[in-house]
Amino acid sequence: MTPVVDGSIERIVVLRALVLGDTLCAVPALRAIRRAWPRARISLLGLPASRELVTRLSCVDEWLPFPGWPGLPERPVDHAALPGFLAAMRDASWDLAVQLHGSGQIVNPLVQQFGARHVAGFHPPGGPVPAGGLFCPWPEQGHEVQRLLAWCRHVGLPVDDGGLEFPLRVEDDAALRLAWPEWPGSAPYACVHAGAQLPSRRWPVTRFAAVAEALHGMGHTLVLTGAPSEQALVGELSGLLTARGLAHVNLAGRTSLWTLGALLRGARVLVCNDTGVSHVAAALRVPSVVVACGSEVSRWAPADAALHRVLAKPAPCRPCAHADCPVGHGCALALTVEEVVQTLHRLLATTPEETRCPAACAS
Repeated sequence: MTPVVDGSIERIVVLRALVLGDTLCAVPALRAIRRAWPRARISLLGLPASRELVTRLSCVDEWLPFPGWPGLPERPVDHAALPGFLAAMRDASWDLAVQLHGSGQIVNPLVQQFGARHVAGFHPPGGPVPAGGLFCPWPEQGHEVQRLLAWCRHVGLPVDDGGLEFPLRVEDDAALRLAWPEWPGSAPYACVHAGAQLPSRRWPVTRFAAVAEALHGMGHTLVLTGAPSEQALVGELSGLLTARGLAHVNLAGRTSLWTLGALLRGARVLVCNDTGVSHVAAALRVPSVVVACGSEVSRWAPADAALHRVLAKPAPCRPCAHADCPVGHGCALALTVEEVVQTLHRLLATTPEETRCPAACAS
């Protein structure tokens, strides 16, 4: 059912100004908003990392740039742009502004300044409840997808199974062939993604190299992936593999978001840190082993535990609030190469080679 609001809803803005993986986790809630108001124009206020994804989501009509806000760590605040940004938001005549960014402790006062007829989203548990009846307490437990869907259920939006989306197209495969002319066709390959936005979230590169060697011994072509900003890190991994005499392909910085998706869709398995690429693999149903250093596993782990194995060591400081670990990075160093390799063996032994569903992911 559609929540009770005054008048028609024709223009909706949703605040989710976070990185790629966080945006992917919001897609089920965005789908619910689309179902409730199928004829409304839905705009996502986000970071540049989410822009390409939004261009292919049928549940969102446009991406709007977010200039940052004091107290948010995701990007430096563009103070010069803030007055014009707020004026433009007020001039947009929004019917509904939805805060899907988090608890609302910092951003609810911001969203109130958009001048929408209705404002909705989350409020801090035990904190003040904004007027209007369209807010619910931020869930402090559970997976991120289900936390966001809690608001949808609270206001009566129709929700689904919470599956992620990563809409690939035929041209993405063609672009992949250009980036990787030696693409092996039906021969099995494994993707190794050693990067993560924060150093505190990265497993040591030397251990990724040892896991890659094991994958090579299992008969997989090794493909290294990474964003342009991670080329030095992946170059270090590449050097370690070269020193071991292991042939591999280094595609770090050579793939777009969509060619990375096409690459992953054809992979036998992905090994990565707990970062955005793990959510892409979840959306594409690509088997993965995720090394979770510092992150909150119950909040961010892929939902299908049979297809995606998340390895994490307990630590009193988890989830980590630091970009660089100040106490020796014990949560990363406690996880051994042997544990990751054994998990890979079990996963590959129990996962059929054809687990992906291209029809559900293509557009």
